[in-house]
Amino acid sequence: MSRILFIADLHLCQEEPAITAGFLRFLAHKAQTCSELYILGDLFEAWIGDDDPSPLHRQIAQAIAALSIPVYFIHGNRDFLVGKKFARQANMQILPEEYVLERFGQRLVIMHGDTLCTDDVDYLKFRKKVHTPWIQWLFLRLPLSVRLNIARKMRQRSQSAHQHKAMAVMDVNPQAVIEVFERHNATFLVHGHTHQPAIHSVKAVSLQAQRAVLGAWHQEGWMIEWSEKGLILSDFPW
Repeated sequence: MSRILFIADLHLCQEEPAITAGFLRFLAHKAQTCSELYILGDLFEAWIGDDDPSPLHRQIAQAIAALSIPVYFIHGNRDFLVGKKFARQANMQILPEEYVLERFGQRLVIMHGDTLCTDDVDYLKFRKKVHTPWIQWLFLRLPLSVRLNIARKMRQRSQSAHQHKAMAVMDVNPQAVIEVFERHNATFLVHGHTHQPAIHSVKAVSLQAQRAVLGAWHQEGWMIEWSEKGLILSDFPW
């Protein structure tokens, strides 16, 4: 039976070797039993360019490339600068920020999920700015040390901002969710970003749909499996 796996929000970094080890075990075991693997953003805690010589990046690229199944990637808010060079090294395909899969007689939308948080106006303004092509072009031509320092300050600023925002503001907007279902005429939506793993029922016009949210890999791994049986959300030890 065909099984498709989705994961997101691993936030891999040198400072968290246990998460890296857990991901490598996931690739060596659970990922080998599926037909397709989709990584829905924030695979890395930060990404300052494909030219970053980090040993962690090489290790992860080699591990993903070793899989015998197709692997697909959607940018997250932490690793939106992952480019074609790393994708080639990892033998994975980068998809648009919203992508529709048609399997098992159903339509499923995948995305990172940050664009659903429309109540977080400040974040969306920041997102629009850093996704401006000429700003990205300039940033990627700065010295690595400068980019690393900018990324560090941005993470600190983000962590500080989160402490002063209500959880409801940082969660998805219900109307934004419905608009995604209606725009793509889909039955399922899978995303990450909010770190609140659950499967929700959604009523979108005449459509009874499901929104499945992936958990972050802080203390354990999370994945969503899609098959003829529907969606299954599960956690597992590293």
